[in-house]
Amino acid sequence: MMKPTGSTEAVRIEDLDDAGLVEHARQRDPAAFWLIIKRHNQRLHRVARTVLNDDTEAEDVLQETYIHAFTHLAEFRAEARLSTWLTRIALNEALGRRRKRRPTIDVKAIEGMVAPFSAHKPDPEEAAALAEIRSLLERAVGGLPEPFRIVFVMRDVEEMSIEETAFLLALRPQTVSTRLYRARRLLREALRDELATVFTDTFLFAGARCDRLAQSVLDRLAIRLARKDTH
Repeated sequence: MMKPTGSTEAVRIEDLDDAGLVEHARQRDPAAFWLIIKRHNQRLHRVARTVLNDDTEAEDVLQETYIHAFTHLAEFRAEARLSTWLTRIALNEALGRRRKRRPTIDVKAIEGMVAPFSAHKPDPEEAAALAEIRSLLERAVGGLPEPFRIVFVMRDVEEMSIEETAFLLALRPQTVSTRLYRARRLLREALRDELATVFTDTFLFAGARCDRLAQSVLDRLAIRLARKDTH
């Protein structure tokens, strides 16, 4: 089983940028794999979740994304951003899965998301209200037409630039701007101005779930690399 260690080396590489982590990952450093996963899980999960509208399948996309990326690091070019490269892989995987089935809105898959909007611990009544607001917000985002939904999540949730969003979706920058405008308008209509435009905590993927997925990827990667070494 591959696990990040508590060694001095593992602590030291936490301060490296993505390019530095890639160099360590090319040397099959488990700590580098772990840090890359932890650093990019949130964005990749939101992109996959937005395309598929299914939380469980989005996690599967993340695993396949990292396995593909870590076994094809030779294809990564230093002049590119690691986040963009990983997002492209995740987006292709998610779109491929969606093409194999009819798109649906799975409301049940949204339930149970576990991130509070505030730092303090709410009382039961407040927690219930926050959960209802959260559910309303995520259903509204999930109910957007797919071309608008994915642009909205990339631009307003993940705060990607117009240029990066256009590159990942193979669109013109003007098209990205138009779709974002229409997505915001549709959301305003759906929510009837009941909620503020604060979306940074939607489709959260962190904590124990993030750690569990990271460990699963490392375990699978260890098996894949071991098989590769025997050939």
